[in-house]
Amino acid sequence: MDYPMEPFKIKVVEAIPRTTREERRAAIEKSGYNLFNIPAEKVTIDLLTDSGTSAMSDNQWAGLMVGDESYAGSRNYYRFEETVREIFGYPHVIPAHQGRVAENLLFSTMVKEGDSVPNNIHFDTTRANIEHNRGRAVDCVIDEGLDPRADHPFKGNMDLGKLERTIREVGRERVPLCLLTITNNSGGGQPVSLENIRATRALLDRYGIPLYFDACRFAENCYFIKKREPGCADRDLHSIAREIFSYGDGCTMSAKKDGLVNIGGFLCTKDPALAEKITNLLILVEGFPTYGGLAGRDLEAIARGLREVLHEDYLEYRIAQVRFLGDLLDREGVPILKPVGGHAVYLDARAFLPRVPQSRFPAQALACELYVEGGIRTVEIGSLMFGHKDPKTGKDVYPELEMVRLAIPRRVYTTAHMEYTAETIRSVFRRRDTIRGLDLVHEAPVLRHFTARLRPVSAGEEKRS
Repeated sequence: MDYPMEPFKIKVVEAIPRTTREERRAAIEKSGYNLFNIPAEKVTIDLLTDSGTSAMSDNQWAGLMVGDESYAGSRNYYRFEETVREIFGYPHVIPAHQGRVAENLLFSTMVKEGDSVPNNIHFDTTRANIEHNRGRAVDCVIDEGLDPRADHPFKGNMDLGKLERTIREVGRERVPLCLLTITNNSGGGQPVSLENIRATRALLDRYGIPLYFDACRFAENCYFIKKREPGCADRDLHSIAREIFSYGDGCTMSAKKDGLVNIGGFLCTKDPALAEKITNLLILVEGFPTYGGLAGRDLEAIARGLREVLHEDYLEYRIAQVRFLGDLLDREGVPILKPVGGHAVYLDARAFLPRVPQSRFPAQALACELYVEGGIRTVEIGSLMFGHKDPKTGKDVYPELEMVRLAIPRRVYTTAHMEYTAETIRSVFRRRDTIRGLDLVHEAPVLRHFTARLRPVSAGEEKRS
């Protein structure tokens, strides 16, 4: 069948909040038109993120009961370390309480002022952590990855020409490392092929530059390789994962995605000297090396989740559920990024709201309308998240992709929930010509989308824009 049934039974349920349109209108106004400010009790279907929102299995919950909360040398740490080494293959495993801390530990150790860090596309916290250390985050994804309608099986691939130009322009000594995000979140949850990973590694070897992976959704990337890449159909997912990471020098990971847990992350490296520097910093800001800001029970849940996430029946269902929502929308002519990615459906906000310029934050305006229409919370990935002023000219710079991400939590929602979501989006699509843009009222200097406050543009302002 095209959409396989859930490979699990539901043993515990949580009530879903239901609100009126008037209540949602009041909530969005009070929030400053920022969905991060909406209380969860006023959200019906929460697709803000797939990070930390998964439902853990009975096996993982059982693992919480054998948590060893010793300050040093917890037995759960050693099970966690063994699992990470088995899947990722790196000798040095450093726990952290979530992925952005792992990024901070890596970049504050490796990146200096004036350095450039290439990636297929950096996500928000990755870019912010590089820039916080006065580095420059450079996106080098293939051109197809910037075209919502392009049909390419691996739209997350690194463009080797862009990568090499970056290295030559800034000089090898100014590129301390290169990143590959699998799957590529900012570009629609799109995978990176094994062929491209091999080629990226070969190019970096010519310049002596280390390769690190942002491995948050590595299992979903492995599944796409198995299904789409020639010669991989008969391979098991564990062997694909081991080959991917064999080309790297290390990785960061938010285990809140493909670790199937609600908190946790880690950093891995092959470099013992780097591991020692990072561990010294870890002790200062996170905790002892065998817990890194996590309880022993959380380390146990991560170890069990990392094994579960590579079960093929789970990934078949996971990818199919996301594709099911995308297909429902595509059949109705709703503009989405194609092909549908691994963890989310992305609405093409510029095609959805062609009358709203990027200066008026069309993706954020659309996300607010989806909440008012049906209580669905999504996230903008566009001009609010990634727009900025050019430091030399002072002019506004907007990203090439302007999207609303519908991130599907793992093992949480059913087919009926996806159908409700699709119907809500269709209702908004039918009245899309009535939707106006937004203006910024307040913004923070870093990661502004988390705390920004906005207001709707009036009819008069819309005519003048």
